[in-house]
Amino acid sequence: MQILLGCAIGVLGWFVLRFIRMGLYTVDQNERAVKTSFGRAVRVIGGKTTLEDPIADSLRPEERDRYCYPQVQVIQPGGPYFKMPWERIHKVSIATVTVNMALDPEDPTANDNGSRLEAVGKDQLNTGLTGQIRYRVSESNLYAYLFGIKKPFVHVMAYFVSVLRQRIANFEAKSAATAAAGAGNNAESAISSLPGAEMTGVSITICERTCAT
Repeated sequence: MQILLGCAIGVLGWFVLRFIRMGLYTVDQNERAVKTSFGRAVRVIGGKTTLEDPIADSLRPEERDRYCYPQVQVIQPGGPYFKMPWERIHKVSIATVTVNMALDPEDPTANDNGSRLEAVGKDQLNTGLTGQIRYRVSESNLYAYLFGIKKPFVHVMAYFVSVLRQRIANFEAKSAATAAAGAGNNAESAISSLPGAEMTGVSITICERTCAT
């Protein structure tokens, strides 16, 4: 009888220690976390959405329904925190990331193996672009990043490339001497002025233009 009681106490103690150990977690300084309970992200009190956040101020009326996501409770750096067994923690790095603008996340061999991004100018000449883009996950829109888009990084790159190629196709150089600088500045101002650009966090750091027939 004492052996069975000892085994029961041992098993119970093991479950308790495992429960406590698996429930503790921390969040690094460059991270933010979102908790889900039974698969549902924990919302902020009041059921607010991103439309009530300054991040949505630049959206046009027809875009407000498309980019309406619930605001979630963001777990700040620190810890240790505790979670229940039916809860899951999703951590996201909010550090600024710099990537090659010619990188294709779904096909590394595209764009000359990620070395040059090509676009067609208004003069029907191929334009080779090299440089970098920087992006950072928006802390106030983590629901869209974690649960609204299957591949957020692919979405950011595709958005940037499509806008850049559109601006290059419509760009008219004032003079040959200022063509390279004009292409970069025009693309940068186009990105920053587009509705929703703040939501993607894209900024151009380098943009060099070379033409070839």
